[in-house]
Amino acid sequence: MKAVNRIYLVGYMGAGKTTTARRLAHRLGWEVVDTDALFEEKYKISVNDFFNKYDEPLYRKLESAVLKETETLENVVVSTGGGTACYFDNMDWMNSHGLTVFMRISPEAALDRVIHSRHKRPLVEGKSEAELAEFVNKHYASRMPFYEQARITVKSEDLDLEGLTNMIKENL
Repeated sequence: MKAVNRIYLVGYMGAGKTTTARRLAHRLGWEVVDTDALFEEKYKISVNDFFNKYDEPLYRKLESAVLKETETLENVVVSTGGGTACYFDNMDWMNSHGLTVFMRISPEAALDRVIHSRHKRPLVEGKSEAELAEFVNKHYASRMPFYEQARITVKSEDLDLEGLTNMIKENL
């Protein structure tokens, strides 16, 4: 089996994928890539503006193509969007092209982080706190079967970065 040289972080919005990707890449001496940033760079539009101007199905199609462009990258930790793992064959593709890590967060913690985030999230924009709570609980539950296909699962609320780094090194 070929050595793993790509790590894909998957999980719900607010799980800390981007922050963990930066910290993990630093520990491994690897590069870090964020699929949302790659999307924005390639298409010259923010993810939020794209959602407002076009539609989610088109976004998911283009997002999948951007994800698959990471196949050419080596020694990289890839932070994916919250929905990336849930569309097309993306989760199977990530599992066959790298090591997948599910950043598991409770729906309550995800809701708290989404409410207090400075980062605009197109799927929750304009919702009241009660609407957000209902949305996050249902939405997260619908995505769990995809996230749970990851090779490694870690609890993101009190992440043990050293423990995660060791688990990854054992799987490289």
